[in-house]
Amino acid sequence: MCAVVIAGASVAGLANADNYTIESHHTYPSLEFTHMGLSTWRGKFNRTSGKVTLDRAARTGSTEITVDTSSIDFGHDKMNEFAVGEEWLNVGKYPVMTYKGVLQFRGDTPASVDGQLTLLGVTKPVRLNINSFVCIFHPYYKKEVCGADAEGDLNRADFGMTQYSEGEAGKIHLRIQVEAIKDD
Repeated sequence: MCAVVIAGASVAGLANADNYTIESHHTYPSLEFTHMGLSTWRGKFNRTSGKVTLDRAARTGSTEITVDTSSIDFGHDKMNEFAVGEEWLNVGKYPVMTYKGVLQFRGDTPASVDGQLTLLGVTKPVRLNINSFVCIFHPYYKKEVCGADAEGDLNRADFGMTQYSEGEAGKIHLRIQVEAIKDD
């Protein structure tokens, strides 16, 4: 499927870069796609990890996210069972998917991520548009936390998921709401 499936690649040599660790309990990679044109199915991945590097002065950054594909949850047992099977996510052979990308800025704010999604052993470019990006001093963690909402599209057949992927059914819309805590 996809997830975010959620941002990407390391950028070496960021002089004034800050590093952040993805907070998995506040990160929500999800996907949606049409079911035979009748309805829209939505699923989320419950286990993710990753890093973000951000250099505000240079207006550069990167992200790398790893998703445990067995954690897919459609809220429907039969769909969950099908999704982890060999025809789709094939979690026995491919237990994780990764997204590595470079942040693209508009002014002082990250506006998109140009990245590479690796799913089922296939790596393809996936661009995520960042709808919102905010950093605050978090009252609980007593340090800076940044959050973002990003989304993008992919064709699952490009990753070898060809069953039931004709026409609009092959399009998957990815969304990720992510929070990352600044490292010490």
